[in-house]
Amino acid sequence: MIESLAYYLCLAGFAGFGYKLIEARGSQPPRTMWFLAGFGICIATGIVVLTPAMSALAGPGPVAEWVLSLAGDELKLGAIGFAVAFTQSVWRGEGARLAPHALFTAATMVLLAVCFALSEPRRVGDETVFSAAALPFALADKALFLLYSLISLGLLFAVFARSAWHAEPGPLRAGLWLLVVGVGSAFAWTFWDVDDVRRLAESARIGAREDVLSSVLAAVTVVSVAAGATLSAWSPAVSSVIGRIRAYRAYRRIEPLWTALRTAVPGIALDPGRELAGGAEFALYRRVIEIRDGHLALRAHFDPDLPARAEAAARRAGVREAEVAATVEALTLAAAIEAGRAGRRFDREPDPGAAPDTDTDADADVTAEAAWLVQVSRAWQRRDALVEGVGAAPPG
Repeated sequence: MIESLAYYLCLAGFAGFGYKLIEARGSQPPRTMWFLAGFGICIATGIVVLTPAMSALAGPGPVAEWVLSLAGDELKLGAIGFAVAFTQSVWRGEGARLAPHALFTAATMVLLAVCFALSEPRRVGDETVFSAAALPFALADKALFLLYSLISLGLLFAVFARSAWHAEPGPLRAGLWLLVVGVGSAFAWTFWDVDDVRRLAESARIGAREDVLSSVLAAVTVVSVAAGATLSAWSPAVSSVIGRIRAYRAYRRIEPLWTALRTAVPGIALDPGRELAGGAEFALYRRVIEIRDGHLALRAHFDPDLPARAEAAARRAGVREAEVAATVEALTLAAAIEAGRAGRRFDREPDPGAAPDTDTDADADVTAEAAWLVQVSRAWQRRDALVEGVGAAPPG
């Protein structure tokens, strides 16, 4: 089941790479995008050629014993080479010098093929065995693969981690950290072969297929790198969904406060019964406006001397410092509602607008005030224990 999940993750990664190629074909150099696609194709194909299904399809013989095993390692090297080329192309643009690393990769792949051929592998069940005479070549094959892979992936990891650490918060930074995760899982996937080298040195045999952990690490690599590279394509949709969820949660959390104000001042409800008709963001905006209107309608009933008593009562009751201001707001509002019911008015009127200073942008203002009203609503639900200390009675 875990192995099947790894294959599905690879398929998801392929879909991400494909979408990015289509989405960025007009804004990114074709060479850069093909490097990204080459990386994903090589990793996923490398997993496929080592699956039990592919071995069963090839059947016993030199194809399974030689071609598939060699292809798996060569495709991994190709994936790392494409990853390095993609990074250089993105960071340095058209002036990137790709030839040195391309020659290094090609030379490593040729040497790997030579060592593999000289090792004369022989398939026995689910294992590949080597003769005593050919064992040094098999060890050289694995050591060469590890040396190239770990050096290249280590450099990639350092580049992405440094860039992500210094990047400004936002989609770019999130994408870089996803790339860090992808390269880190690729490093772990490659380093897992160290155990194969130990086993090979001890017993002159090695597993012929990719194990489950390797498949999972490879799939995590594909998905993380695909997600990081395609973040610009899908992050707006995800941000929109998250925004709606946050708006709905805030909408529900300020409901106790809004309900009390609507009961005290029924006219603040703009369109009762259709609060969510325009979506969660619009409903939250309406609810914030209606609470503002309720404050203004009760303005004459706010006791200007009450906030000081409410603050003292809150501190005596051990309210956390970060919650004192919201608690004071909830208590003064409760007292104003009760004073409005009793017809009590005050000559000196404090400013009942308790929302903190915000940016002039309307959306930012509503978001900040909604966050403040969530705190007030939470304090509102715990106000009864403090009412006696300030001399106010809770509204029914």
